[in-house]
Amino acid sequence: MENIARRRIIAGNWKMNKTPSEAVALCEELKDLVKNDDVDVVYCVPAIDIVPVVNAVKGTNVHVGAENFYIVDSGAFTGEISAPMLKDAGVEYIIIGHSERRDIFGENDILINQKVKKAFASGLTPILCCGESLALRKADTYKEWIERQITWDLDGVTADQVKKLVIAYEPIWAIGTGETATADQAEEVCKLIRELIAKLYDQATADEVRIQYGGSMNAGNAAELLSKPNIDGGLIGGASLKADFGKIVNA
Repeated sequence: MENIARRRIIAGNWKMNKTPSEAVALCEELKDLVKNDDVDVVYCVPAIDIVPVVNAVKGTNVHVGAENFYIVDSGAFTGEISAPMLKDAGVEYIIIGHSERRDIFGENDILINQKVKKAFASGLTPILCCGESLALRKADTYKEWIERQITWDLDGVTADQVKKLVIAYEPIWAIGTGETATADQAEEVCKLIRELIAKLYDQATADEVRIQYGGSMNAGNAAELLSKPNIDGGLIGGASLKADFGKIVNA
């Protein structure tokens, strides 16, 4: 379906970058550059930066997201943070299932599915990541892979929840490599994801879910990627840490 009034969402994934004082300085630098009333702008920041960033963006159009959390509200889970902690600190969005969490930290689709359900139950909006490796892309099995990821990750999630969900398609071979999927490659998979949501739920749900492209989106290629009918935004890594992020927001 055509882009039926889906609101664009541009989210920065800061990954493991910026000390608290550097984070506040970056918010200050980006403040005027990311102004746009027609776009949801989100900074997903390291846990230690959440409180200073929430304070730094007060009164602006910027929303704050987290990069990880655990599925239990409190208890003996040394080193983890919980959804109620994030909510209380002013977080609205949460990245779930990023390939770095899957590959480096061994998160599987069972845990990711629990995280999606926990995020919704806690009033956080998940940014659910999916994507294929270079080997899967070359073997031409990437479509089946992505369908399997999303089907698992959304098991037991309701249509009303999926309407509020953000899905980020991030081909792993394009993350931080400087390689970008062409706009047509990105659109092909984002369209596939929307068709899968229509199959798993219904067309109305598919028309509302917002799908981002992530994977070396930058000021130079953002406008072309975002012009595609099924790409509703971007999940931006490296480029979210510099002034160029403003150009992507306003692409």
